[in-house]
Amino acid sequence: MDIRGWAAHGAKQKLEPFSYNPGPLGPEEVEIAVEYCGLCHSDLSILNNDWGLSRYPVVPGHEAVGRIVALGQYAKGLRMGQRVGVGWNSSSCMHCHQCMTGNNNLCAEAGATIIGHHGGFAERVRSHWAWAIPLPDALDISSAGPLLCGGVTVFAPLVIYGVKPTDRVGVVGIGGLGHMAIRFANAWGCEVTAFTSNSSKADELRKLGTHRMVSSRDSADILKAANTLDFLLVTVNIPLDWSALLKTLKPNGRMHVVGAVLEPMPIPAFDLIFGQKSVSGSPTGAPAIMSSMLDFAARHDIAPQVEHFPLSKVNDAIEHLAAGKARYRIVLDADFH
Repeated sequence: MDIRGWAAHGAKQKLEPFSYNPGPLGPEEVEIAVEYCGLCHSDLSILNNDWGLSRYPVVPGHEAVGRIVALGQYAKGLRMGQRVGVGWNSSSCMHCHQCMTGNNNLCAEAGATIIGHHGGFAERVRSHWAWAIPLPDALDISSAGPLLCGGVTVFAPLVIYGVKPTDRVGVVGIGGLGHMAIRFANAWGCEVTAFTSNSSKADELRKLGTHRMVSSRDSADILKAANTLDFLLVTVNIPLDWSALLKTLKPNGRMHVVGAVLEPMPIPAFDLIFGQKSVSGSPTGAPAIMSSMLDFAARHDIAPQVEHFPLSKVNDAIEHLAAGKARYRIVLDADFH
């Protein structure tokens, strides 16, 4: 049976209705009837071929939530009708060192849900059973999609680098990723400093869980926060004053990058050496961390702040996101009839 979706047939082209035959379900695959799918900035990057990785036609959508409607004969731990989510990756080899140590997202053969694979802007989406992450009943599924990419991207570093509840954490860029990072870090027990270019967000940021605000575009303001932070999470994809931001770290502090900054980042060696500081980066997260993140979000009532569009208005939603108007994530509601 053909699957209906929305696809772009070339870089920077509008999405059009599209049908494709997915072929037989693989023995370790699951098929999910999509109910909601987040629209992420990475979808825009793939649509526009910003990273040089896109393969057309592209059916975007890698924050898909829905119910399992088909299970391959070797799919494990899942059941028909179960509500699951699929994020940036939809497969990995399951036998390499990275997969066997729980770092499946670092597998050399990890398959991206929207590169050479049709994503969640469709009636159905498929993934390997390990990448179909069960959703806790307490989560509001209409806003859960963005947790599967943006959410785990900002949650995983808290786990991987052992951020403590006594730590002071900075978040650079308060958009789709940053607003979730504030909520997670606050629930983690940390004091949170927001670095933003938009001072009009002050009241909103306090409600999200921010304790202090700094202008991300004012080097003098950044330097007022010198030597105050244990961990600085960078969610922006634009160049900033990296030297000034590094100076906000205490000795042994870490600046961690999850935003796709395309320009090289000048990092002065002495800024690292004096104070024994680190700079690192990470991509989304492995299934185990995704599952922990969803449990944590359900326990602390953490949901992304979302705006809804029907999937049939996907091009309007893309324009809204590209114009920087999203507050803070967009979710598309499947409306196939």
